[in-house]
Amino acid sequence: MGERMSNPYSSFCEDFYVNMRLGSQLNLPHQRETLLHFFERIQKEFPTMTRFRKSDSGEFNLEEDRSRQDHRWVSLESRRLSAGHVNAASVEESLRLHRLLLQLAPFHLGISPVEIDYLDVLFGFDLSFSGNHDEVVAESLLTDSPLNCLTEETGAKAVDVQPSVTVALSEDCRLQARIDIVTRTNSYQVRTGDYSDDVISVYLILRRYWGDRPRGSMEDLLQEMTDRAIQLCDRHILPKVVRPISSAIASRS
Repeated sequence: MGERMSNPYSSFCEDFYVNMRLGSQLNLPHQRETLLHFFERIQKEFPTMTRFRKSDSGEFNLEEDRSRQDHRWVSLESRRLSAGHVNAASVEESLRLHRLLLQLAPFHLGISPVEIDYLDVLFGFDLSFSGNHDEVVAESLLTDSPLNCLTEETGAKAVDVQPSVTVALSEDCRLQARIDIVTRTNSYQVRTGDYSDDVISVYLILRRYWGDRPRGSMEDLLQEMTDRAIQLCDRHILPKVVRPISSAIASRS
């Protein structure tokens, strides 16, 4: 499994990351003592996660120095626990943090399988491009699609092309996969030609809605979903989405 779980994606993007999100139907605890014990336990396992802050929206964050190429983060919102590892040495390495959180959540945050709404595994690819993101996505992914017809109009310029597709992978529709393409070009940039050096993001998101209590542990489910995400990336996301966008960016450089 070690070789199969290695990170083969970094050569195709500026940043590659594996995120996890655990959604609850009930508010998660935000008492001072509970939070401190929870984050201190994370720091015990990952001592370099030293940056703690609370946002204006009430979100609590613990993270490593984001200026590092390889860094981790954890976020606790009112009804969601999220975490990510950017540019990990391998996919397996990124799961170390996610497994720890799933182990800690029932004991430190009191999260019960009864209240869980969903578990997400997200594979993210960031591709830097100083130009019209929407135009690149339209040309690389929608060239032969009828949905690209409006760009045939004289003087037409793409300003919002962000395809999103969701499919069910199980008969009960509780296991779903979604592709999200996120562009960051705005109309002002298209109008003036003054583009920032921002990223186009490609997300593969596997979501398991609870509905009933799955057999096995959440850590086992995380591993199963990660394995499936790797399969989908190898079969579809990398060759059919990431590489075409990367090639279109390279042709304009």
